[in-house]
Amino acid sequence: MKFMGDYPSRQTHSSVEVTDQIFVAAIKEEVLRDEIYCQIMKQLTENRNRYSVTKGWQLLWLCTGLFPPSKSLLKHAQKFIETRQKEPLALECKRRIQTVMRSGSRKWAPHPVEVEAILQNNTKISHKICFPNETVQTFDVGTNTKNRTLCQNIASKLQLSSWEGFSLFVKIADKVISQNEADYFFDSLRQLTDWTKRNKPVKDGATMSIAYEVYFMRKLWLNVTPGKDLKADSIFHYHQELPKYLRGYHNCSRDEAVQLAGLIYKVRFNKDRTQLATIPKILKELVPDNLLRAISPDEWKKSITAAYSKHEGKTVDEAKIAFLKIIYRWPTFGSAFFEVKQTSEPNFPEIVLIAINKQGVSLIHQKTKEILTVYPFNKISNWSSGSTFFHMTIGNLVRGSRILCETSLGYKMDDLLTSYVHLLMNAVNKQKSLPA
Repeated sequence: MKFMGDYPSRQTHSSVEVTDQIFVAAIKEEVLRDEIYCQIMKQLTENRNRYSVTKGWQLLWLCTGLFPPSKSLLKHAQKFIETRQKEPLALECKRRIQTVMRSGSRKWAPHPVEVEAILQNNTKISHKICFPNETVQTFDVGTNTKNRTLCQNIASKLQLSSWEGFSLFVKIADKVISQNEADYFFDSLRQLTDWTKRNKPVKDGATMSIAYEVYFMRKLWLNVTPGKDLKADSIFHYHQELPKYLRGYHNCSRDEAVQLAGLIYKVRFNKDRTQLATIPKILKELVPDNLLRAISPDEWKKSITAAYSKHEGKTVDEAKIAFLKIIYRWPTFGSAFFEVKQTSEPNFPEIVLIAINKQGVSLIHQKTKEILTVYPFNKISNWSSGSTFFHMTIGNLVRGSRILCETSLGYKMDDLLTSYVHLLMNAVNKQKSLPA
């Protein structure tokens, strides 16, 4: 009644606060779901107030996207909707019940984006998706769209050869969190924003909106060969690998750094030679951190100018692929890097780089970039993480050795390791099920 405007309230509540009061309990307790359907239908029966009726159908639209009525109520709910075909949302509500019966109930109350959309009578919701090359596109996202479906739609629209290894990520403040492909898109968003609200102190009475961005990026680098999927190389691989390269995480020679800097310049400035004079000022954007002082800025400028001249005839996309082809030769290509403090291996430095890639988990000397050891996935028997740590067991659970790390990014390491192991196990199971 509050949502439909039939129950005057002294306090002003946001629409999401009211929809939460209606749906949160019913999502947790299945027995309450029919009650919600019955109350909405009751409020809509013989209701002469047009404003109230419009809001009631908007509420039913939200409800039909969250969970279906029980078997015993289903035919009555369908009959109720079918006898009101003149209502603009009736057909849509009927279709949504079928969809939610097929794909399963939602786990979270409607996200503010969904509530806002239906209040504007929009049943088609568009959401912005950001890409690593700093472009943004909007995609249709239904209340019953799963992350997997959205990933497939994005890959298809961008003409990628496959969406395997890609994932949706949500960026909130300084955290970038990968989304489970089996979850509903709006459920995973709601879960994250609610979690952020719970962990953020808020002044009394203030309603807090959480700013977030959704990214689509490569997460797992299993079948990536530069030049094989030109769209993926140009939009994702180059732009995801470049920042890691410039942070100095790879073991890279000075000659390679010069060649790569020439290609980075080409990608950034294309045919514009006037920027060559500024190379000493923008060295950080061309050369890895750890090599900046290897020679003087003027020497870098001379070498990079010569390297750029060699690549001048290439297109920007060809330069991106040439860059990827050089770093592809390194064992650390396609890695996610984590700087951690390790407390378990006395023979290794206290601060090490951990690289997680298709080979497994590598420990790398932070200064020399030498790979100290590699733990293949099939040797890792267990792992766990918390807000300040990441732990991993190598070999037998009883007699194996443990790697103990202090890091605030344990959640990311845990998620990556789990995702790689799942993908590799699926690949093995597929091979086993193939006819001999």
